Amino acid sequence: MERLGSRQKRIVAFVGRSFCWAITLAGLFLVCSPCAAETLSEAKELFRTGQYEKCADAAAKEIADGTYSEEWRLLRLESELMLGRYADALTSLEEARKVNTYSIRLRWLERDIRRYNGDSAKAKEVLAEIAAEVERLSARYRSPEDMVVVGSFFLEIGDDPKQIRTNRFKQIQQRAPGFSGGFIVAAELALAKNDYALAAEDFQKAIKVDPENPRILYGLARAFESSDAEKAEGFLAQSLEINPNYIPSLLFIAEEHLQAERYDEAEKQLEKVFAINPAEPKAWAIRAVIAHLSSDAEKEKKAREEALKHWTDNPEVDYLIGKYLAQKYRFAEAAAAQRQALAFDSSYLPAKMELSNDLLRLGEEEAGWKLAEEVFDADNYNVVAHNLSTLHDHMAKYRTLIQDGFVVRMDAKEAEIYGPRVLELLVEAKQVLCEKYNVELPETVAVEIFPRQQDFAIRTFGLPGGAGFLGVCFGSVVTMNSPASQGSTPSNWEAVLWHEFCHVVTLTKTHNKMPRWLSEGISVYEERLRDPAWGQSLSLRYRTMILGDDLTPVSQLSGAFLRPKSPQHLMFAYYESSLVVEFLVDKFGIDALRAILDDLGKGLQINDAITRHAAPVEAFDAEFEKYIREQANAFAEGADFTEEEIPASGDAAVWKEWLAKHPDSFQGLGRYAMALIAEEKWEEAREPIERLVKLAPDYAGEGSGLPMKAKISRELGETEQEVAVLEHLAELSADGLPVYRRLADLHAEQENWEAVTVNARRILAVNPLLPEPHRLLATAGEKSGDRDAAIDGLRAISLMDPFDPADVHYRAAKLLHEAGRSDEARKQVLLALEEAPRYRDAHQLLLQLVEAKEADSDEEPAPMKEDPMTEEAAQ
Repeated sequence: MERLGSRQKRIVAFVGRSFCWAITLAGLFLVCSPCAAETLSEAKELFRTGQYEKCADAAAKEIADGTYSEEWRLLRLESELMLGRYADALTSLEEARKVNTYSIRLRWLERDIRRYNGDSAKAKEVLAEIAAEVERLSARYRSPEDMVVVGSFFLEIGDDPKQIRTNRFKQIQQRAPGFSGGFIVAAELALAKNDYALAAEDFQKAIKVDPENPRILYGLARAFESSDAEKAEGFLAQSLEINPNYIPSLLFIAEEHLQAERYDEAEKQLEKVFAINPAEPKAWAIRAVIAHLSSDAEKEKKAREEALKHWTDNPEVDYLIGKYLAQKYRFAEAAAAQRQALAFDSSYLPAKMELSNDLLRLGEEEAGWKLAEEVFDADNYNVVAHNLSTLHDHMAKYRTLIQDGFVVRMDAKEAEIYGPRVLELLVEAKQVLCEKYNVELPETVAVEIFPRQQDFAIRTFGLPGGAGFLGVCFGSVVTMNSPASQGSTPSNWEAVLWHEFCHVVTLTKTHNKMPRWLSEGISVYEERLRDPAWGQSLSLRYRTMILGDDLTPVSQLSGAFLRPKSPQHLMFAYYESSLVVEFLVDKFGIDALRAILDDLGKGLQINDAITRHAAPVEAFDAEFEKYIREQANAFAEGADFTEEEIPASGDAAVWKEWLAKHPDSFQGLGRYAMALIAEEKWEEAREPIERLVKLAPDYAGEGSGLPMKAKISRELGETEQEVAVLEHLAELSADGLPVYRRLADLHAEQENWEAVTVNARRILAVNPLLPEPHRLLATAGEKSGDRDAAIDGLRAISLMDPFDPADVHYRAAKLLHEAGRSDEARKQVLLALEEAPRYRDAHQLLLQLVEAKEADSDEEPAPMKEDPMTEEAAQ
């Protein structure tokens, strides 16, 4: 009794929040409950297949004929709600209440009917009535359908979702395993909390019980949306095959078109929804977003008003508007929408969670983290809130580096090792790119580098996953994976950082109003300009895709990022986008690109901006297609790329015979060369390899002859030739660690210390957490007299548990002493003596440092400069 009383107190403070079961319970009682008569069964079939008008008419006729069945009244109300006939539903409800006085299912529906008739106050009274009924007559509500309502009611008033799932919904499943509703509500609860695996598990149990239920199929589509797009599309198609008028599935498709910037197609889907329910608030919310993205303020205002026309303080409307805007990187507008949702209902957790994410992406971290904690405190089943709360604890231990408007947060040890290089590269990128694009950055740009991929994913997406992403930019906030998070084959982190900072520049210039393809295209393009080894280049696979059916028209490029057929297709979308930018700049000039970005910032659509500053978009599509196909055809011109009749395998003799008939086959030449190398026929392998290199001299990807040419030179002891080939490979590869290592070793043997330093820095650009490149840098610096390089290398080695730390500290101390950095030298020599107290050379160096300090103290003190020494420097 006391516990229930506290729930009733929460109801008094309740202002109308809406969980997914508030509306998605629609049809649950109808499809799954036992049928009283054949005619009722037929009417339910009408509802299941989306014939809501006929269903409502059949139910009205049966009620008029004098039936007392609760099922018929529920069926009529559900049909009227689906059709948006809220006033009719209220009339039907008032009649039903006279007959079915104690129906808790009727009360639960009344809550929504009151809301959609603009009476939120009465809806709150209904909740209070349900609370009183549950407290007074709990034994009455033991049917599976009633238990679903009771569990959903307790969720609504803020009880622990995990407890409700375990103690109520699981109990329904155990008591009535043939009732799909128990599995559906448990699955939808998991889905609402972003627990997709658990949602899929319960939906799959439900589909076994009720295989033709469009609601279950839709739920499965949502559960697999982020992990298996093909499976999700299959479930979605099945749901619409059963019920072409199933509004959630139609809205799902509209959302996909919205994401892909196919706004006309999204509008067509919305028209299908409005033909069923002209008042559907989610559809009006999507229309408001499309209007916003099209800079049509009047249409946006009207759409939002229509969304709120019947339920005037529905927090879900602004929550959805904000959610969709955030997906378009309009975080400031998204945050404003979430604040409006919370103005309607301050306890509406979905809006609070989204606002937390928006603020974190805007760099308003204190407020963002605080909101995430509030959500987690209120709902410890919210997966995103839990993840962010845990991550916040991890990040409290990070080191913060500040320079020239940049605030970099990273693991403390990593900050010591390569933090200075992070800042150096950011400052360079700021100078180059801001000047090029005429951009003045916000006061602070935050860069967060995560040593664990899971932490990066949670900070970026709220959930684990996103394994294919190396970095993400939100505007003035960048998140990145550190090399530590990428296993044994990390990517070039310097290239990633340059790429993401370029996003900062272009998103700032356009106020985040740019399509993804253009943003990514510029960043990849600028990578290649900064270093030809960075970015992406034409490959055999890309050539095939360009000349095949995988090329996407420029006017539709954003869709290529949404649901790519494979990871390869996603990477190709990045590459194609970068070539669009290259084509645009080559043909129309950098001023045209800058003007397009300016117009995007003013709200112009991308195709209109291209038409205005380059060419009509249809002509631009055609010219670019010609441009990129010419590049593809020019790749290894003269080679035969036909794949038919190529043997699946074979030894060198088989390939030699086959090549006699196909002498210019690019793949055949490569296979023949590999077969000869496998048989250690080095001299014979030269001929096909030289032919490959001649066909594609600057290609280092799959099937390139350059790595094989280097191997033959190594095997035959032709060091000079091997070095030349490896240097060429190094210039073409952004993350070729084996190439860089081999070059460093060869140059060290030749005592070419400058070249050793170059390759040590190449390795550091891929993985600065390896001791090897720092040792190379230290040795090369000492040998060549590059004192700064040697000091940097030794400093990093000292942080990596070296085999002989005393020697490392002593060498660093010596170099620092020579550089006149006496205080740092004393610190290093003392560390050497701490490791090896009898280290004679270290004692001698310490003595020299002490004597030098005493000599300095005897001299006349220098006059104080205008800028006093900082406390840190003094220490």
